[in-house]
Amino acid sequence: MTPRIAVLGCGYWGSNHIRTLKALGALHAVSDANRARAEGFASEQDCLAIEPDDLFARSDVDAIIIALPPQYHADTAIRAVESGKDVLVEKPIALTVADAERSVRAAEKHGRVFMTGHVLRFHPAFEKMKELIDKGELGDVKYIHSHRLGLGKFHTENDALWDLAPHDLSMILAITGTAPIEVRGEGAALLDHLSDFAHLHMRFPNGLRSHLFTSRLNPYRERRLTVVGTKAMAVFDDVEPWERKLAVYRHAVWQDSGQWAFTANEPAYVHVKQGMPLTRELEHFLHCIATRAAPRTSGEEAISVLRILTAGSVIHD
Repeated sequence: MTPRIAVLGCGYWGSNHIRTLKALGALHAVSDANRARAEGFASEQDCLAIEPDDLFARSDVDAIIIALPPQYHADTAIRAVESGKDVLVEKPIALTVADAERSVRAAEKHGRVFMTGHVLRFHPAFEKMKELIDKGELGDVKYIHSHRLGLGKFHTENDALWDLAPHDLSMILAITGTAPIEVRGEGAALLDHLSDFAHLHMRFPNGLRSHLFTSRLNPYRERRLTVVGTKAMAVFDDVEPWERKLAVYRHAVWQDSGQWAFTANEPAYVHVKQGMPLTRELEHFLHCIATRAAPRTSGEEAISVLRILTAGSVIHD
């Protein structure tokens, strides 16, 4: 039987969950502190509108997607799992590592699925990139850099690092398979006390290095993850059309008579089957609920992401 899912939080990203779940036949209810907003979605999507405080005791709700301002995520997730609900918590799952650990441990104690909304892990282009890396097509991975730039959105609680970096950190951790042993961050706050630009530099146990650049005050959009290996380099560029989202560059670099030489080859674009990452993420959540399998984007991964964000919390210039 298809799990009956409620979405708590009918804001921008919560509304995407609502519409996608409806298409999957799993939307049972919506809930929001703004009753009129919830009732509007309930009418539009032909589902129930339930008051937030009444949601947790409902026997007709199997799982809750929590898409609230992040300062409310931990306590809400704990209340949900203690009420016997499986949860998908949007990123970041908390604003402190301690709160994240509390919520994940509560889910473990009560035997509930705890999944994190790191949606780009379910992007077909990233999945294909990860497959190429695992097959050794790039050789040994030596460097990863990620740029996530654009104009907005602006939040009162999250700076550019905490708002934009979790997706990229999730992908980087999936590639490295381990947490960094060194993290350095720097940033600049131009509008108020929260950083609008942030750089994060990481070093991993095997010598692999990575950097991440985020900005919400950039004149153009950039959504690019680059992986540099000893055999080839791969670029996942989510701004490009589907036929150009994943490119592999088989450049060659060698020494000749003590001097470095190289050949720069044109990119080979890898075919990627089209699919909406959010749809694939929610299909995975439904699968985990039905089978009790561990989610690909687990609570433990979210804790690792929060540890990096905390260690790299920027000093404002």
